[in-house]
Amino acid sequence: MADGAPGGPLLRLCVRLVRRPLLPAVRIWRRNIQLRVVAATLLMSLAVVLALGFVVIAQVSKGLLDAKEEAAQSQAAGGFAVAQEKANTPSASDAADAADNKVGRDASTWMNSLVKQLASGGQTAFEVAALGAGTGEQAPTSQGVKGARASGNVDPTASVPLDLRKAVNHNTGTFKTFSQIRYTAGTGKHPEPALVVGKRLTDINGDPYDLYYLFPLTQEEESLNLVKVTIATAGVFVVVLLGAIAWLVVRQVVTPVRMAAGIAERLSAGRLKERMKVTGEDDIARLGEAFNKMAQNLQNKIQQLEELSRLQRRFVSDVSHELRTPLTTVRMAADVIHDARVDFDPVTARSAELLAGQLDRFESLLADLLEISRFDAGAADLQAEPIDLRDVVRRVIDGAEPLAEHKGTRIRVLGDTQPVIAEADPRRVERVLRNLVVNAVEHGEGRDVVVRLASAGGAVAVAVRDYGVGLKPGEATRVFNRFWRADPARARTTGGTGLGLSIAVEDARLHGGWLQAWGEPGGGSQFRLTLPRTADEPLRGSPIPLEPEDSRANRARAAADAAGRAAAAGG
Repeated sequence: MADGAPGGPLLRLCVRLVRRPLLPAVRIWRRNIQLRVVAATLLMSLAVVLALGFVVIAQVSKGLLDAKEEAAQSQAAGGFAVAQEKANTPSASDAADAADNKVGRDASTWMNSLVKQLASGGQTAFEVAALGAGTGEQAPTSQGVKGARASGNVDPTASVPLDLRKAVNHNTGTFKTFSQIRYTAGTGKHPEPALVVGKRLTDINGDPYDLYYLFPLTQEEESLNLVKVTIATAGVFVVVLLGAIAWLVVRQVVTPVRMAAGIAERLSAGRLKERMKVTGEDDIARLGEAFNKMAQNLQNKIQQLEELSRLQRRFVSDVSHELRTPLTTVRMAADVIHDARVDFDPVTARSAELLAGQLDRFESLLADLLEISRFDAGAADLQAEPIDLRDVVRRVIDGAEPLAEHKGTRIRVLGDTQPVIAEADPRRVERVLRNLVVNAVEHGEGRDVVVRLASAGGAVAVAVRDYGVGLKPGEATRVFNRFWRADPARARTTGGTGLGLSIAVEDARLHGGWLQAWGEPGGGSQFRLTLPRTADEPLRGSPIPLEPEDSRANRARAAADAAGRAAAAGG
């Protein structure tokens, strides 16, 4: 295990070095459907051409060899018959030599004459070789009929395979095999493939000898090479042609799709007047018409929604502004009544207190509606300046202390030993943190609320942790919706408007930051505000994890790790 450990990083390094130059090609392969289709067409057509070429070449080769064997056997059979006939009916000179007891010389001369005579009828179509009997087991001698002789400077012993010689020596009949014609040294000729046909015969003295016909396969080889070149040329042409056809066909389909993709991207970027160019009446044209109709309907719907949104924002803004004048009058009258409540009977005095409280809530709701309308209209401005978030947190906690004492909650601050500086709008940041702390106290079930500050890299963060009812799965994102409640039956003791978190998340986005929530049922929740240290600096992370260290999942993992370490130490 230890020996293989150093190889792991080295292997990964080698894999990365190999993959790095291939990444651009892989990226192009994944993104270009036209390239994939053309490549697949080329590969499949190449496979078909190769298979077809092998079949055709095999059939042509078999046909050429079969024809050559048939012609060779016919030619050899005639030559064998002529040779045997000459041995059975010697000429007058041969008979005279036999009478003078010159049989050995006459047999050798007769054999040379026979080989030359048989080879002369071939006109380079074949060569003739003669070997003495028994040369399948031992080298031939140079005396008598044991001597090897051949026409056309052919080396008979090297050209006739040993297996064929053994077959001719031990059996009767005609035998054939494929071999090479090898020529004697000094001729300058190279070996060439040939078909060798042999048979055991007897000479003029009745002694056995082996006669062989060697048929060169040069013409067949040239014909086969010509077929191979023709098939290869035709195959290359067919593969290129099929690739070009596939490229043209796929281009006709892919080009409109790419055009539609580009127009869809521009539509998503807000350029709603983009349309596809439609030509013809085929399926692609119908696709373009449907796409253009969809884009037109989408543009109409978006314009309708934008107009409706503008009307709604203007209505909210106008109503909010129009309500301020009567609200000011009602507030003045309510303050007079509230100040004189000591002279009223208990029921009327209580009504005066309720009136003042509800007016406070109405004013808060009206202020939140005005703020929301400014966010919706894009009129919210950011007045950023360098601030220490510790000062903002202290002001927020001081304002929330009365509610915390009423709830029996203690607010603890962590991470405030070092300055936490960021360029931010102090009014908006204070509003966000006040909302988070008040919500944590209200929903914390009387348990501690922990406010944690941290800074790292180019980001600062403030997290507010409570241990109350928590959030159910899926509620961490819905909690920022306007007028959303986790429990509609639960009353707000602080008179909240239901817009606080919606305004808070808009304030965070205005800073270029994040406002995120985490929670588990019965385990409390944590809201984290992350802001860039410098205005307009993009965020890459937060110095505080969204899920707190004391969550159930983290506690279980910590317990499992501790148990594993204890077991390892005990072992």
